[in-house]
Amino acid sequence: MMRNFFVKCVLLFGVLFIGVMIGMNKANEGMLNMKGYSDESFQTPVTIQQNDDGKVETTFMGRDLPTFNLDEKKEKLEEVKAYNFFSEAGKFLANIVTTIAQKIFEFISSLL
Repeated sequence: MMRNFFVKCVLLFGVLFIGVMIGMNKANEGMLNMKGYSDESFQTPVTIQQNDDGKVETTFMGRDLPTFNLDEKKEKLEEVKAYNFFSEAGKFLANIVTTIAQKIFEFISSLL
């Protein structure tokens, strides 16, 4: 009985999955047909190229994106050491909940 249910569910899932894939393919074909022409002047929104110097240039929607060094950003953030109220409040709340839970477990274990 359970095996029949499982087999039916797997078959239904398979049929629906295949239907979704066929629908996605048809939608893609419809979008290409709706465009009606092939224009190579349209470029991809994101372009990544490497210079002769070895530097990577990135453009997004025709605008150059600045390159940055991850280590420099990390050092800069560590220097700032900004106080985050929500982070500190979350830590304080977590400590309170942990302490209360420990006290409850200690009380229950002392009763047993």
